[in-house]
Amino acid sequence: MVRSPLTATARTKHRDSPVRTCVGCRKRASIGELLRVVAVDGCLVVDERRRLPGRGAWLHPGPECLAKAERRRAFPRALRVSGVLDARAVSARLAAHAVHGPGGGSSPAQSETRKQVDPS
Repeated sequence: MVRSPLTATARTKHRDSPVRTCVGCRKRASIGELLRVVAVDGCLVVDERRRLPGRGAWLHPGPECLAKAERRRAFPRALRVSGVLDARAVSARLAAHAVHGPGGGSSPAQSETRKQVDPS
């Protein structure tokens, strides 16, 4: 009998985190590292909760992967829609992600570590 090169624990660990392919760079990553993008009325929308209906495309949260996907016209192919899709909302989301970090805003830990100025 031919055995799989993965051990039993590696096989179960592999099943715990689904792997998807980025439509921009075509590299595989776990879904925790990627953003799900769906088409809504001819516009691309980032599906934060991964619950919107329809087909989804997966994308790394970096502007270079978005640029590659747009250049290759990967979104209409991956989402199986015809025509051009507006990616401004995704671009704005990625810009906010780059400025504020993965959380999208300032975290409570950052606000607690700021120095307090004595008003007197």
